[in-house]
Amino acid sequence: MITVVGTGTGEPLPAGATAGADLVVGGRRHLEAARLPQETERIVLGPLAPALETVERYLDKGRRVVVLASGDPGFFGIVRVLAERFGPERLDVWPGVSSVAAAFARIGLPWDDAVVVSAHGRELRTAVNVCRARPKVAVLTGPGAGPAELGAALARARTERVLVVAGALGDPRSEQVERVTPEQAATRDWSTAVNVVLCLDASRATGPVRTVAGAPSGPSGWALEEDAFAHRDSMITKFEVRALALARLGPRLGDLVWDVGAGSGSVAVECARLGAAVSAVEKTPDGVERIRANAAVHGVDVHVVHGVAPAALDALADPDAVFVGGGGRELPAVVTACAARARRTVVVAMAALDRVPAARGALVAAGFSCDGVLLQSSRLAPLPGEVTRLAAANPVFLLWGTRPPARSEGVAL
Repeated sequence: MITVVGTGTGEPLPAGATAGADLVVGGRRHLEAARLPQETERIVLGPLAPALETVERYLDKGRRVVVLASGDPGFFGIVRVLAERFGPERLDVWPGVSSVAAAFARIGLPWDDAVVVSAHGRELRTAVNVCRARPKVAVLTGPGAGPAELGAALARARTERVLVVAGALGDPRSEQVERVTPEQAATRDWSTAVNVVLCLDASRATGPVRTVAGAPSGPSGWALEEDAFAHRDSMITKFEVRALALARLGPRLGDLVWDVGAGSGSVAVECARLGAAVSAVEKTPDGVERIRANAAVHGVDVHVVHGVAPAALDALADPDAVFVGGGGRELPAVVTACAARARRTVVVAMAALDRVPAARGALVAAGFSCDGVLLQSSRLAPLPGEVTRLAAANPVFLLWGTRPPARSEGVAL
């Protein structure tokens, strides 16, 4: 058996945890705190492969192995690797308090409604997008993905959040729990002992009582009626078009979506309701205010950019998906710019037949596979005498370009 002991966030090493161990594996500070007998072999945990090979040799000889880990080793911890390599039936796990639980405890907040995302050895962009989309997030940090990098990315996106940087949790001499803005975090040289960064929207940090822990479930419906949004003179993406556009965009937690030529922001808001981080680009001042108002009504955070595409796109982080809902003569240039940056897909809605070939050509030229439909719908409308007719809506062309999987891999942040 391998005994996996969680420690290091305030609780002492359990009595007998390392008694009789032939090999103890762990971080340097964990090994020092364990006060092991001189004859016990120990491995300072660094690269996993050599440590796992040594563990396997000891197991093959029937000798006792103990692994010391931070916090709860089954929560984004070493239990996953050990279970995959040796099988869960060979593990005896003694969980400790996770760094996430300890960090929330330090600031007196419940965390059953928090989203936890790991940036350790992973792309930071996913954590950034989750922080933009959700009001309460815990980010497990790693080299190149610490408070400074997270703060810089959130500051560039103008996301108003409070960051709680928690480091060396449980160490009475050096524990650090500090509240900063993203801008302040970006300019600091943080200790490598940072365990976790909490990202909070102060206005929504204390949510309602939960029955199911974790990220809130998705909305009960989407492709909302037009009257769910403030708009000008019916200048809004109709719900039939929005339904198919959302299906092709596939917005989800961890994604970043652009809504270019956002108008009322109906697509932007719906993508945010489905869990994506969203940047909405709109050229008119009254449109900008409508998007902000619609986002507030629906309780989502949409980053609104007042500007004209494609120039206004330059300062934005690369998106996973893009919806282009506006554009005149500049539409081919806008679609070309979006296709050059999109990691997965670009969806374009057009009412004018003349614009379809240019938009399709821009997607194909960017290496996307392209498909599309002409959407024609008729809605039920009442007539005098308690009868009903069909009222035709204006037809809309919807094109979507999808980046081939081989080209979507390895796209830089």
